[in-house]
Amino acid sequence: MKTKVLASSLLFLLLSALIGCRSSAPKPRAKAGGEAPDFTITDIQGKKLSLADYKGKVVLLDFWATWCAPCLEEIPHFITMQEKLGAQGFQAIGISMDDGPKPVEKFYAEHKLNYPVAVGDSTLADSYGGILGLPVTFVINRDGQIRKKFVGATDTALIEQEVLAALGQ
Repeated sequence: MKTKVLASSLLFLLLSALIGCRSSAPKPRAKAGGEAPDFTITDIQGKKLSLADYKGKVVLLDFWATWCAPCLEEIPHFITMQEKLGAQGFQAIGISMDDGPKPVEKFYAEHKLNYPVAVGDSTLADSYGGILGLPVTFVINRDGQIRKKFVGATDTALIEQEVLAALGQ
């Protein structure tokens, strides 16, 4: 009797572990050529920010932080790109990986960013393949597919070239 109970208990634990592992399997991560993971968060101005709202536009999705020197070098170029290409169907979106909104709000106001910015979290970062260093910038085409991923300090001319190609120029 004890053997049957022990065997049943072990079988139950084994099956529970297998089912638990299956349900907690990681989601597929974003990669070039794949679908850009959708997200909905609140931007630093208190507005809903959803990637799905920009379907039909070429999106530059920039993961950055106020303490990241290479990030701060890229942002003025993204502001210029938004001014220059916005009417052609381009949209920059910034996802700050700062610990909270205060430094981001201050930076946003001081540098007059002209595109939406939100503070991201580990769940959003993980959905984009894990953001282990900054900056990480994605160019997403009009169909919501990731066209290119740039990791680390990148010549902004290369990023703009990719955006222009996605815009059909």
